[in-house]
Amino acid sequence: MLLGVNIDHVATVRNARGSIYPSPLEAALLAETHGADLITMHLREDRRHIHDADVFAVKNAISTRLNLEMALTPEMLDNALAVQPADVCIVPEKRQEITTEGGLDVLSQQDKVAEYTQKLTAAGIRVSLFVDADKQQIQACREVGAPVIELHTGAYADSTDKEQRQQQLARIEEAAHQASEMGIIVNAGHGLNIHNVTPIAKILAIHELNIGHALIAQAIFIGLPQAIEQMKTTIFRARSIPY
Repeated sequence: MLLGVNIDHVATVRNARGSIYPSPLEAALLAETHGADLITMHLREDRRHIHDADVFAVKNAISTRLNLEMALTPEMLDNALAVQPADVCIVPEKRQEITTEGGLDVLSQQDKVAEYTQKLTAAGIRVSLFVDADKQQIQACREVGAPVIELHTGAYADSTDKEQRQQQLARIEEAAHQASEMGIIVNAGHGLNIHNVTPIAKILAIHELNIGHALIAQAIFIGLPQAIEQMKTTIFRARSIPY
């Protein structure tokens, strides 16, 4: 299982003081050195954390893959085509939200999603769609030609009730197997941390996890290299122990 390290909140800390540090680029290079299989960045429309210059700087410096998260807008499509990341993950976006609140509604906008998928694919960029663990949404992902989905794990991660968490986990596992049987590569992410990642990592149909906020938070106390290595070890152990 691969680990994508999301460095958005390095930029959040930088922007809190309008400073030039800490550097998202430095974080990306450090993450690579200590086990990140790819670097994930979300260039939001309001530029609240990652800025355009950050994306270009990281793309030009890293040796691993860049996974660029973006909204379904013409501006972001143009940006992605200019940056040429290895992967683009299309996500829903609301200006007033603190963080992404749910999955992309592919079902209600299939023509637009298909158009963006085709344009990005034609440019040599692999497209992923960030969706909830919902059978109809996954079927729609297949119909628009997306080769990859990222399952939204927020409802699972935020569950405080054990029974509710198990229900959310079962939904994610079922969705992962459904998509995998369709030939879609399955990733997952949102709200995952060292305490809740193991059950998700045990799902063999999931290929990659994208984790950011928890790693940056843990890095305050133990350092980014140690936070990444700790997460990698936890994921490896989860995969090594029978489900």
